[in-house]
Amino acid sequence: QEQLVESGGGLVQAGGSLRLSCAASGRTFSRYAKGWFRQAPGKEREFVAAINWSGTSTYYADSVKGRFTISRDNANNMMYLQMNSLKPEDAAVYYCAADRWGRAGSSPETYDYWGQGTQVTVSS
Repeated sequence: QEQLVESGGGLVQAGGSLRLSCAASGRTFSRYAKGWFRQAPGKEREFVAAINWSGTSTYYADSVKGRFTISRDNANNMMYLQMNSLKPEDAAVYYCAADRWGRAGSSPETYDYWGQGTQVTVSS
């Protein structure tokens, strides 16, 4: 059974850092593009970052550019999101996703597999 599991969320003060991890199992996701999305209460799920299968191309939402870094380790079926200089508006449930067609797009509809999410809370 294919599965994506996020971890690393928690409570952090504004200006702090967190590193989210996404572990894949049950399928070789190494050839899939992957992405991070987030959803705050009462808001739609929004794109955060995406990475192509080889890790050579990355894409970011303007709101996180320069503060967040997406990366992946295909040998270990892992993906990461390093989040620095966190702001209260970054608080949300963060989801990792995988796209079997390799598009690394910014729309949730382009992703086929999703994790259950991990909560990030940023105190001001």
